[in-house]
Amino acid sequence: MGDKAGMTPPSRLLRSALFVPAANARALEKSRTLRPDALIFDLEDSAAPGEKAKAREALRTHLSGLGAAPGGPLRIVRINALSSAEGTEDLLAARACGVDAILLPKVESAETLREAAEALDQTDAPRTLAIWAMIETPFGLLEVSSIARQGRSLRLEALVVGPNDIALATGIRPGPERTEMLPWLMQVKLAASAHGLLAIDGVYADFRDAEGFARECAAGRRMGYDGKTLIHPAQVEAANAAFSPSAAEIAEARAIVAAFAQPDAQGRGVVSLDGRMVERLHLEGATRLLAALEQGGTQAG
Repeated sequence: MGDKAGMTPPSRLLRSALFVPAANARALEKSRTLRPDALIFDLEDSAAPGEKAKAREALRTHLSGLGAAPGGPLRIVRINALSSAEGTEDLLAARACGVDAILLPKVESAETLREAAEALDQTDAPRTLAIWAMIETPFGLLEVSSIARQGRSLRLEALVVGPNDIALATGIRPGPERTEMLPWLMQVKLAASAHGLLAIDGVYADFRDAEGFARECAAGRRMGYDGKTLIHPAQVEAANAAFSPSAAEIAEARAIVAAFAQPDAQGRGVVSLDGRMVERLHLEGATRLLAALEQGGTQAG
């Protein structure tokens, strides 16, 4: 799916996606009070092999007791690989709890998405239950275009980068600016944009380094990423600020919408705005931005 101009991405801001270890009872309880754009309840990396079943049951209990939260964070569950002993049980538990999306780890082909989508279809899961895909291995990077292209018909909504796993698998040692990784990061972003998917940058591990975190958020924003995954609640505010549209961007979007709403602009592909020509494709982007702000209740950053 998708064309050269790309497809319409989801009309919701996803600036901050905080990982919550399901095996940690205190973290689960604390998450009730947090307001990132998304909470990713983790059953994979943060749960040791011997505690995965217990973590799944703890998460099931936690999610079942939350109830609906209109306007609150998206609820996402990162499951274990479907090829593992735990993966299918994780997926079924997440489905039963009515979460917004299921995050698949280490996706290396569209076949993994197809397997997950078919499993959800067999449980009559609503079409609103999305799939997110972690791109965190060399094979995942090599196949990311195919994953994105085929994924839009398989519930795929977002690509999430796993830079630490990529660095470990390739042996590179990224510096503060991640220069060594930029081609791969942009490859993921390009695939997401081509097929109307969200692109979420990876975690910054040193949550005490506020300056370094802010610098990496700013770089992610310049690359066009929609937001960032987080490992600590202290990172939420800075991520939201970094990936929020500025007051100037919001004002421009409103001006573009107003310009195309003028009677003499009806049916026109280009209008004049403040001495420059603005095309209808800019109207589509402006409309998405304003819709995302309205849905999320977000203020300018």
